[in-house]
Amino acid sequence: MRLSQRLQQLAESATLAVSAKAAAMQKQGIDVVSFGAGEPDFPTPEPIRNACKAALDAGHTGYAKPASGILPAKEAACLKLKRENNLDYKPSQVLITVGGKEALYLASMSLFDPGDEVILPAPYWVSYPEQIKLCGAVPVVVEGCESNNFKLTPEQIANAITPKTRGLIFNSPSNPGGFTYSPEDVVAIAKVVAGKDIIVFSDEMYDRLIYGNQRFMSFAAVSPEAYNQTLTFNAGSKTYSMTGWRVGYVAGPEPIIKAMANLQSQTTSGTATFCQHGLVEALKGDQACVEVMRKEFERRADYMWQRLNQIKGVRCVQPTGAFYAFPNVSKAFATLGVNNSLDFSAKVLEQAHVALVPGVAFGTDNYVRLSFATSMGMIKEGLDRLEKLLGKA
Repeated sequence: MRLSQRLQQLAESATLAVSAKAAAMQKQGIDVVSFGAGEPDFPTPEPIRNACKAALDAGHTGYAKPASGILPAKEAACLKLKRENNLDYKPSQVLITVGGKEALYLASMSLFDPGDEVILPAPYWVSYPEQIKLCGAVPVVVEGCESNNFKLTPEQIANAITPKTRGLIFNSPSNPGGFTYSPEDVVAIAKVVAGKDIIVFSDEMYDRLIYGNQRFMSFAAVSPEAYNQTLTFNAGSKTYSMTGWRVGYVAGPEPIIKAMANLQSQTTSGTATFCQHGLVEALKGDQACVEVMRKEFERRADYMWQRLNQIKGVRCVQPTGAFYAFPNVSKAFATLGVNNSLDFSAKVLEQAHVALVPGVAFGTDNYVRLSFATSMGMIKEGLDRLEKLLGKA
C-alpha cells in the first residue's frame, strides 16, 4: 500500500529514536547511560498531581468545552504571561493544546502554504523542519556560529529574507543548543522583521530555566508591532515536569488563534480536560518547585560543561538555559574512525554504552546533544565513560 508523499519525506524524531534504542539495549541487560530525551527527571509536583486527581473525582472526564481549552486554563496562561513575560493577552487569544508540539503544528498548518519560506536558525529542534515541510513550505536554514554561542545575528536574518519569507522560528532558550538570546539580541532581531509580513514563532518552552546572569525577554514583549506578529508558545512540560501530560498553550493575534482552534477541532478535539486542571494549578499555584528544579539543572549544566571541555577532541559552549549541552566533537571523530555525528554517536553507544543525539538531526553535523535532565550520578558515570573512550584533554 502506497504512503503519501508527505509522509515519505518525514524524518523520524532523532531524540525519540535514540531514547528507544537505549531503552531496547537496557531491556537486554546492557547498562546504558542515556543523555537522549529532553525530559525532566523530577516527578510532577504534588499540588499539580492533586489538582488532576480532584478534577477526575469531580467528573471532568468529558470533552473540553470549548475544544480550544477550558476558561480557567486560558485565564491561567494569561496570568502567567503577564506575571513573567510582561504580555497582556485575553483568553480569546489563547489556545490550549496537546503539548507544545501540537501548538507548533497547528500554527504551521494554519499559516504556511506551499512555496512559502520559513527562516529556521540552526541548530534547531528536530520537529521544526518536518512540520514546515508537511505544509509544503520551505525551511530556509541559517546556521549560527559557535563563536557567537550559535545565536543568529540580525544581519544573518535580514540576508535570509526574500519576497517568499512568511515565517521566522525563534527558540530561546534553545533546544538543542542550550543558549539564550539576551533582551538586547531580541530587540535587534525584532527590528529586522518589523513592518514585514512575517509571523514569528517564539518557542519559549524553557523560559524559566535560565542560568548564571542570563536575562530572558519574550519576543512579543519588544513592542506593539512585535506583539502583533508573534505567536508565543509554551507548555507545562519542561518547567513543571509534565511531559507526559501533553498540555501546552499558545497565545497570539485572535484571528490566528481562532483559525488554529478550528483545525484543532477537526484533529485532536483538544487537550484532556483533567490535564488542563493540572495546568491551572501549575501556572497559578506556588512556584517554589520551579526554582528547586532550576537550581539543580544549573548545577548540572555547570558540571557537564566543565567535564566536556576536559575530554580530548571535545569543545562545548556554556549552557545558559534549557537542559542541554551541545559540544563540538568533530576533532574526536578520528579517534573513533568516523567522519560524522551519526556514526560518532553510534560508536559511543556501542563501545561506551552512552546514548547521545547526533547533531545532524539538529542541522549541524559536527555536534552532539547531551541532556542533563538526569541525575548527577548518571551524568558523572556517562561522562566518565566518554572520557575513558576518547581520552583526557
